[in-house]
Amino acid sequence: MNTNHKLINSKSLTKSGRGYTAVICAVLLLTVAGCTKNFEKNNTDGTGIPLSQVSIPTLFPPLQSAIFHDYQTAQNLSADGFAGYMMSPTPFKAAYDLNYGLVDDWDKNGFNDAYTLVMGPLIRIAASGLKKTAPDLWAVGLITKVEAMHRVTDKFGPIPYSQVGKSLTTTPYDSQQAVYTQFFAELDTAVTSLQSYVAANPGKMPYSTYDRIYAGDYTKWIKFANSLRLRLAMHIVKADPATAKIQGEKALNPANGGVLTTVSDDAAIAVAPGSENDYYLLSNDYGDCRLNAAIATYMTGYNDPRLPSYASPATDALFPGQYIGIRIGSAIKAKTDYITYANINISKTFLLATPPEQIMTAAEVWFLKAEASLRGWANSGDAKSDYETGVQTSMQQWGVDGTAYLNDATSTQAAYVDPKNSANNSPAVSTITIKWDAGASQEQMLERILTQKWLAVFPEGQEAWTEFRRTGYPKLFPVVVNTSNGAIDTQTQIRRLAYPSNEYNTNGGEVSKAVQLLGGKDNGGTRVWWDIAKSNF
Repeated sequence: MNTNHKLINSKSLTKSGRGYTAVICAVLLLTVAGCTKNFEKNNTDGTGIPLSQVSIPTLFPPLQSAIFHDYQTAQNLSADGFAGYMMSPTPFKAAYDLNYGLVDDWDKNGFNDAYTLVMGPLIRIAASGLKKTAPDLWAVGLITKVEAMHRVTDKFGPIPYSQVGKSLTTTPYDSQQAVYTQFFAELDTAVTSLQSYVAANPGKMPYSTYDRIYAGDYTKWIKFANSLRLRLAMHIVKADPATAKIQGEKALNPANGGVLTTVSDDAAIAVAPGSENDYYLLSNDYGDCRLNAAIATYMTGYNDPRLPSYASPATDALFPGQYIGIRIGSAIKAKTDYITYANINISKTFLLATPPEQIMTAAEVWFLKAEASLRGWANSGDAKSDYETGVQTSMQQWGVDGTAYLNDATSTQAAYVDPKNSANNSPAVSTITIKWDAGASQEQMLERILTQKWLAVFPEGQEAWTEFRRTGYPKLFPVVVNTSNGAIDTQTQIRRLAYPSNEYNTNGGEVSKAVQLLGGKDNGGTRVWWDIAKSNF
């Protein structure tokens, strides 16, 4: 089986066992040709089956799984690499995303699938009257929607959102600022509904069998919604600091139900019966995913005790047992040259065939609180305490002791040496250490927080790439080979993905308006709204 064929088939293989019944599959196929987000207005599932004949709660597990649909092309061959987490040993094309030659046929999956498999079903579910009949379940749908769709806007910029499903011809795009405003409003609705339900029905979990994230525990859904609000607030802190502070402080207000604080609060999507964890599929079954040089050099330089949990060492006869990753944009001639480099771990923890796939952790939230403290937000706590708790919480998540790690005031990122091609070598790009330094500048404190946050967020490359673009941290190796023909600056690094060609073909006038909202060319070098080239403070 050749590599390209495997990549094409990964779409079906990744989801082939996700437990979709024939009826559910039908409900998910809601868009008309071309993905102009046009959903039928009659109260059917899109195939003529009335929604009254479908058990609405059964639609929620596939909605949640769809957050990671088409994972290889929608995220792994782009954001996971851009974030410095992973790199493919497979030279799929001479120019592809990991050397900045963006592949429309791959990147469209990170755009289209969210509309087909998340927005579409939720529009049909809303038409069933669920908002009134079961506002608690609808609240879970809204939180899932925000989690799925913030990934789309953070990849592309302006997106269709408020007007999706209202037209049979064209779908207007909203500015990213407007999309974020709606996100916050939807989280308001969700938290209010869930708090009301929990107050009236303490301990009840009516939809526990239809929830792949929290098994119906609404108290954890409230914490997740608040934590998601905090994440989104921090995204926009440079673009709209006033709104960021308001929303961040709302998330941190204990009266609103709290945020993720312990490992037991972590949000992760259970893999459906009969299917495999995406990371296992890509690294083990396909051999298309290996450890990125960036995270390998930070973790080896820091003597990070999580490294054996994150990765398995190289099997190459030239350097067996070493944690040597692959630098992004390396010129790879053959898969056999680099498949023996350090792998993401396929023998421990969640990187086995079936464990859940992480979307947000308590560790991330502690680092968000640490940054919020630097910015003076209410209820954020002390930056040093939050930072150290974030590190320790991540260590607990991976079952290791981080005490000595937190006291290390000298270790820094290691240089990168590629044993097979010196053209890929690079000196370390960061000198930031681990131990908290109360005498450091505000910017140095932020770099320390963001570097450790990046290490803790692994393997969730979408959020890690967003935070790198927003803050510039951690400092990452630039691509070795840049095939963008000048569209993307090598040192500035990639800022977004281009809109898919099918949008130009079916919704072209609105895409042109979206590019005007974007304020630059529709390529990977243009920054999205919250990604502003100015200082962090």
